[in-house]
Amino acid sequence: MTSIDNTDQTAGADPAARDGSGGSHRLGGADGAAQGTDEAARAVTEAALFEAFGGVRGMVETTVPGLVFVAIYTVDHDIKSSAIASLALSVVMGVARLLQRDTLKHAFSGVFGVAFGAVFAMMSGNAKNFYLPGMLYTLGLAVAYIATAAAKVPLLGVILGPIFKENLSWRTRNPGRLRAYTKASWAWGLILLAKSAILFPLYWWGNATQLGWVKVALGIPPFLLSVYLTWIFLVKAPPPIDVIAEAEARDAAEKAEKERQASASS
Repeated sequence: MTSIDNTDQTAGADPAARDGSGGSHRLGGADGAAQGTDEAARAVTEAALFEAFGGVRGMVETTVPGLVFVAIYTVDHDIKSSAIASLALSVVMGVARLLQRDTLKHAFSGVFGVAFGAVFAMMSGNAKNFYLPGMLYTLGLAVAYIATAAAKVPLLGVILGPIFKENLSWRTRNPGRLRAYTKASWAWGLILLAKSAILFPLYWWGNATQLGWVKVALGIPPFLLSVYLTWIFLVKAPPPIDVIAEAEARDAAEKAEKERQASASS
């Protein structure tokens, strides 16, 4: 009878097969690498969204001045004191950002909006006009998001492209990200349009106190929903094409080629 030597049969085999676990180790390594890539993509997306929209602090800075205005106006019904208090708070928050060497965009974007609303309310004598500039801006932004998404040049891609260092490469070279930016722009547009559909009837037929409290209540939740949907769309999209790195690589290659030619001719 011929005996079968199992040791000899497995000696020439893959070491992973001999111990019975190497295949799963390789699979686990691949899964770990994929998971690491996904986590890195999520981290990059989160950082870009925070930079673009100001993060939690940005939400607070856009909400608190309106809250101060409506709170003071609810108590004393004095437009001037309410407007001045909200404007002063907005200026303080803007100066604090400057002292921390934050960007001018984040430091004074809210200040100008509050100042415009405060001046408009005091000049017109109508407390509801404190909120009108912001409401018009929201409506205009909603129309811009929807129009650019319908035209396949989504506004969100124009805003976030430079932050991701992809600029407008997503338009022609990355169709997956074009679709993601288009979906996200539709989401922003429809959410802001729904917000406007609630606020403008209150502006026309409600009183200043009702409008103020509803506007404060609708400040953060729609924003968070829009940012969350944007994050979902972009995390599932292909990674951005770093056109800055590509340009630097081309410059380095051209420089190396010139140096090679110079050394060859000498």
